[in-house]
Amino acid sequence: MEKHQSQQPDALQLHALAAELDQLLQTEKATLGAADALYLQRLVFWQRCCALTGRLGLLLCWFSWWWLLPCVLLLALAKILDNMEIGHNVLHGQYDFLRHPTLNSQRFEWDIVCDSKSWQRTHNFEHHTYTNIIGEDRDFGYGLLRLSDDLRWRLQNSWQLATYLLLSTFFQWGIAYHELAAQRVFFGKKKPGRFSQVSDLQLKKAFFTKARRQLAKDYLVYPLLCWPVAVQVLVGNFAANLLRNWWTSTVIFCGHFTEQAQVFQPEQCQNESRGHWYYRQILGSSNFSGPRWLHILTGHLSCQIEHHLFPDLPAWRYPALSAKVQQIAQKYGITYNTGSFFRQYLTVLKRIWRYSWP
Repeated sequence: MEKHQSQQPDALQLHALAAELDQLLQTEKATLGAADALYLQRLVFWQRCCALTGRLGLLLCWFSWWWLLPCVLLLALAKILDNMEIGHNVLHGQYDFLRHPTLNSQRFEWDIVCDSKSWQRTHNFEHHTYTNIIGEDRDFGYGLLRLSDDLRWRLQNSWQLATYLLLSTFFQWGIAYHELAAQRVFFGKKKPGRFSQVSDLQLKKAFFTKARRQLAKDYLVYPLLCWPVAVQVLVGNFAANLLRNWWTSTVIFCGHFTEQAQVFQPEQCQNESRGHWYYRQILGSSNFSGPRWLHILTGHLSCQIEHHLFPDLPAWRYPALSAKVQQIAQKYGITYNTGSFFRQYLTVLKRIWRYSWP
């Protein structure tokens, strides 16, 4: 992987790039309104239908374990929609302009073990501000994976493909623990100069409170409410969570860690202009193509470039914007990384394997 595949535009070009992308953003924001509200309402309706149908269907598993399969798929679909297209985007503030009492970035809580406020601190601010800057974006490899030769090789990187598979399996737990690990709440001393918006006690309280709630809901309350089929319900909930974890992890890695996604050194981004920030977002992100249903299931993170450029814009608008963004990128000679879903995923695995070795 080459870190600089396209020549960086000069200061005047970066200024012009920022002006064009800012104009595109403002034009899109001027049309926000009823269509966005209707999309969100329909999305929540169908998500709840999937969840309700899947959970009620689990009650019928007493006569056949095969009946478990469609129920698990429905429940997994509901969890994926809640996590990706609803939770991720609502917590970014994409629908705050609607002033909905619960579907807003301040009050929404999603159906995963990660506390929403913890995720917002590490993702919304840190990752989206310092995207792919070595040593500053802690989402780059999540502290577990070496994905660039800018990072020192360690023996544990030799088996990082297995680490990746394990992380994908328990992905919601990895995201939930991410802020605590970064602040070294349980192990080791904090790195000098590392700042935390909340105390260690608050971090631990939020982590354990949310984890207990999710574990109790999926593996105690629901199985007990369905006592004759408690085992089937427990297995069904576990399988649905597992499918959601694998899917979420795959989508996120395809948007951030493809073979061509570039990284940056802190000194390259000092006193960064808005144009350079846009430039970095395009080069550090990856898209993948597919039908409309695939975009929805990814939370429209199939358009990760557009999401990194416009994180607070309703994500369902990204596919229509992608052609315009690609034209602007080509105008300034900036590589626009896109491809099929399977092609991008193969390059993710290739990158993980490549940097497993010194």
